[in-house]
Parts: sequence; structure tokens; C-alpha cells
Amino acid sequence: MGRTLLLAAALFAALTASARAEDLRGLARLDTAASSIADARRGVAVTLTLSQPVPWRAVLLAGEVPRLALEFSELALDGIAPRALDDAVRVLDVRAERSAPGWSRLILTLDRPYVLSTAELRRDETTGAGRLEVRLRAASQDEYDAEAREDTARTLPPVPRGRQQGDRPLLVVLDPGHGGFDPGARNGAYSEAVLMLTFARELQEKLVRSGGYDVILTRNGDTFVSLPERVAIARRAGADLFLSLHADAVEVGRARGASVYTLSDEASDEASALLASRLDRADLLAGVDLGAADDTVARALMDLGRLETRPRSERLGDHLVANLDRAVGGMHKRPRMAADFSVLRAPDIPSALVEMGFITSDSDLKNLLDPAWRDRAAEGIRAALDLWAMEDAAEAELVRQ
Repeated sequence: MGRTLLLAAALFAALTASARAEDLRGLARLDTAASSIADARRGVAVTLTLSQPVPWRAVLLAGEVPRLALEFSELALDGIAPRALDDAVRVLDVRAERSAPGWSRLILTLDRPYVLSTAELRRDETTGAGRLEVRLRAASQDEYDAEAREDTARTLPPVPRGRQQGDRPLLVVLDPGHGGFDPGARNGAYSEAVLMLTFARELQEKLVRSGGYDVILTRNGDTFVSLPERVAIARRAGADLFLSLHADAVEVGRARGASVYTLSDEASDEASALLASRLDRADLLAGVDLGAADDTVARALMDLGRLETRPRSERLGDHLVANLDRAVGGMHKRPRMAADFSVLRAPDIPSALVEMGFITSDSDLKNLLDPAWRDRAAEGIRAALDLWAMEDAAEAELVRQ
């Protein structure tokens, strides 16, 4: 077994290096004909069409002149004429530049202070293209200064795999559960798949607007994505963490409140085991193989990765429970649990599954349909990720020392 682990460690390093090299070849392109920068009512509307979705963020830059930076990982902007996109009187200048290895950005110089109203990147389910829509609204100088940040883009490294070190935005993959022919749990006209997609989009916007996160969704429409593919999306992107979003259900009895799961070979209780089985059911119906690799080296590779990743996932789960409880209260009687969820099996990405409540509970369903409750819940998750990121980066510093 010693030789197997040594071989596994070597393979793990080689595969990681290979994955990073592959990332650099997968450049997305900007479709200038389908992109625009235009004046909108009391603001500015930016629409960019990309050949594929990529990690991104929108940042208002501190300084004497109001500026918006739209930063992208692995988007080729060479050879484009950014000013040709600009039909806005309120945008004085647009320029494109490489901001760091693996990163490029568009800088919009604005005629007065604005703040972000909405910022969202959606994937076209037919073409696979990404469509970024950013809306700015007119604001006071104080409002702008409150949201603006120092220009640190030039020091951003490319998004690496593995432990983050607190010197760049975290790349978060949000996984709204179910979709397509698999609606998940239901209560009347409401389905888990639709409710979780709505919440994932709102959480994505909150995280991106906070400035500390790049966010990818595993699905951005009512489509079926297999559990292994959801994990693969996160691994291809080099995600720092993976968060799967669900709404639970019970067929007999009553249950309510949110709960958080992390991976374990043994479920916390029978209900957790049944839930893991239910979430796997759609993939089994679709003929997807959920079995683990039968190769000794492959198993050793995963075990090596999880030696470090599992305690980081546990801390993530603890922060999520504590901060959701502060934000919305009414947690499940057992808010912190574990089970063998296929979607949490990435060996190298800290992962958690959040059950936002029970769709079969009228009170929980009312919460899930309430935009104000969802906003508080999203704020609780953002606070949890902030705390986890600081703690994780501090531990990374100790490891380096």
C-alpha cells in the first residue's frame, strides 16, 4: 500500500498540473456583434456575449474618476475594438487589457458615479454561450465610494486548484439541485428544481456584488445535469468550494427548517441515507454510473485528496449552520448532518450540501417563496463563506510556514 500511495501522490500532482495546462487552452471569445454598452434609464446597460461562460467579477474602482472593471478568467480580448461596443454617452471610454496571467478585463470610464444594480452571467442552454448583463444606476459619490475598491486586478494570479490563500476572489460553484425531467420534491405547483435555481441566481448576484467571489452555476435553466457532471464542472473550473442547494421533503410526518450536510461514508441517520439515495435516483434513471472507480490507484488518489479536503468541508458546514441560524433562524432540529452524497465526492474541493428547508412544510415553502427571506438566507451564506475563507487562508499561511 505504501508504494501505491507514493504512486498516487505522483499521479495526483501530474493530473493537477495537466488540468491547469488544459485550462489555459480553453479560452472563451467575445462576440462583439452580439455585445453592447448603452445608456439605460438613469444608468448604463452592458451586455456581453461570450462563446462560453467563464469565471468573472464586476468591480467599481476607487479613484478620482468613476470606473467599472469587468474581469474575466480565460477570455481572449486580443484584437477586439472595445470602443466599437460603446454607444453610451455616459461611458467616456472603454479599453481592454490583460490584468494578470490568465485574466483579462474591460475598463469602462464613467461620466459620473454609478453603482451596480444587477450583474449576472447566464448560459444559453442551446448554444452553450454565456451572456453577461450588467446594469448600473446613477448614485451619489458617497454611495460609489462605499462600494468602490482599490485596483488590485494586476496582482491577481490565475485561479489555481487547491487551497486558496486569501489573495484573490474565491471561485464558488453553486449547484441548484435537480432540473429537467427531474423536478425534485414538489408541493402543489412548486418544484425544488425551480425554487433552488431562483435562490442560486440570487445568491450568485449577492456573492459577486460583494467583490470577494467569482461564481459559476452548474445549471442556469430547467435542464438535467448528472451528478458526476456537476462535480466535473467544479473540477474543470478549479473551484475553491462547491455548494449544492436543495429543498428537502418528507412523505410521512412533519419536518421543517434548514440543514447542512457534508460527505461521510456513513450517514448521520436513516433519514440522511434515504435522502442521499433519493438524490441519486434521477441519475440512476438516466443510466449514469454513480459507482466509484474500481482501480486501487484511483481510490488512493481520492483518499489522499480527502485527507486535507474533508476537515475543510467540515469547517465550511459548521460556518453555514451558524450563520444561517443567525440570518433566518428556524433551523432543523438536527441542522448539521452527513451522508454519502454523490455530488459531494470531489476529492480536492471543499463541498457542502444545504437543504434550505422542507418544501413539504407550508411555513418553509412560504419562506422559500419570500424574496426578503431568501435575501437574508443568501446573506447568511455569504457571511459563512467570508468567515470560512479567512480561516482557511490563515491555515494555508501556517501550512506554508
